[in-house]
Amino acid sequence: MVTSALAGCASELAGPSSVGPGAPVIVPGSPGGPGRTAQPGESLPARDWSAVAADVRFAEGMIPHHRQAMEMTGLVEARAKAEGVRAVARQIALTQRPEIIVMRDWLGALGRAVPDHGSHASGGYGMASLKDMNALRAARGAAFDRMFLQLMIRHHEGAMRMAGEELSGGQDQRMLLMAKDVYSGQGIEVARMKELLATI
Repeated sequence: MVTSALAGCASELAGPSSVGPGAPVIVPGSPGGPGRTAQPGESLPARDWSAVAADVRFAEGMIPHHRQAMEMTGLVEARAKAEGVRAVARQIALTQRPEIIVMRDWLGALGRAVPDHGSHASGGYGMASLKDMNALRAARGAAFDRMFLQLMIRHHEGAMRMAGEELSGGQDQRMLLMAKDVYSGQGIEVARMKELLATI
């Protein structure tokens, strides 16, 4: 088990706490389900806020996974033909870039090394191989659009598997909320990309 750098705060949360009038508090739902906003005055149950190994695996795996998505979306503007593909790529970059920063800072607070840029070489969880990436770089127009969508659908489905594992075994509030966002947001993007792919 990995102890959170913020574990000292856990002792202050020994009993139920009451939600005050300040910033809204999000209460996570079931895995894959929506969260909800706690009501003012609602008593929240005590929770162990320490990170566990599943949380660390999620962050350490998702950072290089997101970085490869950034690399793939970076190829779109100069190569894609379909405006829908460009729109999808912009949305992916808009979402995943700040998530990388959050996970990087979270790992740093734990004293964990941030995975380097070569960490995605294993190709797990739907990640593109070096051969895939070279073929994508060489493609143009409709051929690029088809390849990008096929690779990114597989990539997103892998990220959703990672998020599902975090939702099943994680414990850290921030990583659980991020996993919920990844699972729901990338699920929506997969559906959209499949629709686009059918038109190309």
